[in-house]
Amino acid sequence: MMARCIQLDMECAAACYAAAQLMSLGSAYAADMCRLCADICEECGRECSRHDNEHCNECAAACWECGNECRTMAA
Repeated sequence: MMARCIQLDMECAAACYAAAQLMSLGSAYAADMCRLCADICEECGRECSRHDNEHCNECAAACWECGNECRTMAA
């Protein structure tokens, strides 16, 4: 039941790390990675919000916030 949620959590964390690394390097690909990261964060937020657990609700909120910040950085 939680397998997809856990998978997306790990993918979201990996995407966030990659985006941060590319931004810190001043990479020309940073904006593209931030857009991809936002997509993953938003999907993770949607999945987490489907579960009725406090930690899932907190995760969903963090994912949506991160997705918004990534969209801002990609603009």
